Amino acid sequence: MKSQVLAGFLSGLSLIIAIGAQNTFVLQQALRREHRLPLMLICTLSDAVLIAAGIAGLGALIQASPMLLAITRYGGAAFLLAYAALAARRVASGGQLSVDGNGATSRRAAILTCLGLTFLNPHVYLDTVILLGSLANQRGDARWLFGGGAMVASLVWFSALAFGASLLAPLFREKSAWRVLDTLVATVMLTLGVSLLV
Repeated sequence: MKSQVLAGFLSGLSLIIAIGAQNTFVLQQALRREHRLPLMLICTLSDAVLIAAGIAGLGALIQASPMLLAITRYGGAAFLLAYAALAARRVASGGQLSVDGNGATSRRAAILTCLGLTFLNPHVYLDTVILLGSLANQRGDARWLFGGGAMVASLVWFSALAFGASLLAPLFREKSAWRVLDTLVATVMLTLGVSLLV
């Protein structure tokens, strides 16, 4: 029983912590100490809903439809490659996010952006619905224990990101720190995008 929860926790954590658009946005807001609680709740609850949908059969439905699978696959690849290009452009131009609260984002804009980055990203359906749903359903009657572990991983990760990242604010006042982060973002997104295509 505990092993199923732990397996779900580790599987969920390995997918959730991959740096992507959603994580980067939450990180930016956390570094500026803006809207941390609502963004953490949106991300955690969204993951819980998507994981549950995958276990309940949405992932199998997507996998059974060649058209839905192709849309998810190629849409996800395009999204990830575009995001990689944006991060690479920031590296080349030396751009960085502000951590001093200049140009503060309204709560409404932050929430809408977070929802968009969560539900308009096809890759979230591949990872959270299809992959985690498939992994959970291989466990038979223990599938909901596995799913529960993955949901806890989401809660732990987004709580740490939203409330722990502000400790890194002094570091991210340096352009070099943003350059390293954006290089990592571009590399991860490029790798994931290409992997979807091949």
